[in-house]
Amino acid sequence: MIAFLSASIEMAVRSFANALLTIFPFLPASLATNPEQIMIIIGFAGQGLFAMRFIVQWLTSEGQGRSVIPIAFWYFSIGGGAVLLLYAIWRQDPVIICGQGLGLFIYLRNLFLIRKSQSNATEGDTA
Repeated sequence: MIAFLSASIEMAVRSFANALLTIFPFLPASLATNPEQIMIIIGFAGQGLFAMRFIVQWLTSEGQGRSVIPIAFWYFSIGGGAVLLLYAIWRQDPVIICGQGLGLFIYLRNLFLIRKSQSNATEGDTA
């Protein structure tokens, strides 16, 4: 299953590379035949998104003078985790797949709980 998903990701990246080469003909032609270059960029982008969650959390906490986890933290977690999961599947790395897969479930669950508590608070205000 992972091998199939990895091959599908690689085909999509090759198509993306061909589109990039059509739009930007000055890019190296090796992009179309070597998807690893694009996947490394995608992996770093995912890591950047994942790191942004801590920067957002730090800045929010500094602004409020106490430790706070803003909702943006969870959105950056989901974005970074999803991109890193995609990268891990392409690499066929079961350790990263398990870690990011579980992490995504936890981040989504936290957002669900936040929305649920906000909904309950709104219902309590109108009652």
